[in-house]
Amino acid sequence: MIVPLVPSVVYVHVGAISPFAWSGVRSALRLGLPTVVVVHSMWDPVVQWCYRALDRLASWSSAPMTLAAVSRAAADRMRDAVPGISVGVVPNGITPSRWRGIPTQRPDDAVHVVSVGRLAARKEPMALLAALRAVRVDVPLRATLAGSGPEMAVLRRYVERHGMGWVSLPGRLDREGVGHLLAGADVFVNPAGQEAFGLAALEARTAGVPVVARPGTGVADFVRDGVEGLLTDDLAGGITRLVVDREERARIAEHNRGTEPTHCTWPRVLEALRSCSARV
Repeated sequence: MIVPLVPSVVYVHVGAISPFAWSGVRSALRLGLPTVVVVHSMWDPVVQWCYRALDRLASWSSAPMTLAAVSRAAADRMRDAVPGISVGVVPNGITPSRWRGIPTQRPDDAVHVVSVGRLAARKEPMALLAALRAVRVDVPLRATLAGSGPEMAVLRRYVERHGMGWVSLPGRLDREGVGHLLAGADVFVNPAGQEAFGLAALEARTAGVPVVARPGTGVADFVRDGVEGLLTDDLAGGITRLVVDREERARIAEHNRGTEPTHCTWPRVLEALRSCSARV
């Protein structure tokens, strides 16, 4: 006899629009299943307008479901789109032990600035290259931008055109490769102004690397300005500050190595999901 499986709760993870995911939400609600929707993107003004208009037409925000986002910044964007809605936070998860204790990989004495992420326009890798080009310091400096994506050719042309031979673009790295890259990093930079969470930045912070990121993004959930790194819209200034100020860089690195971002570990993620399912 075949026994049908009936979910006790349906979790649907969506991006900016995600028509396929929202069709799953509709199906779950039609079947009367408890449904939790977790948003993994920053709703920009155009996306906010779309959801605001859809709410006027279909009243989706009043459906019997629980809404959450991966960071406080992403949750705030949802509340701005439809004022009055209740939005929780379910962060992405990390296993801290996987990013600690990797032997340092350091081929020279240069200050090593790194970034890891998809090389797509929305992640703003060109803004990082421009910031690196604007850095003026009297110490040896090199940089590595790891990742792949449609912007790779443009980035390589920029590096060549401006004589930035000290910048490496190795392409996509597996988790072991990222771990070794972070073990030899002095500064990690997340240049994206629309970063809903920033898992690579979390991995760097957990590995003990000071992080430079923009304020008002998901990175601010686990990086405090002056504590785990720097939150600034002046990427070149932030990079310069940490490259030049060895004592501040060492202080932040020591703090990051000695503490864990506990609210982003898997037990806390599961706790947040259980809280959402209890509410729905």
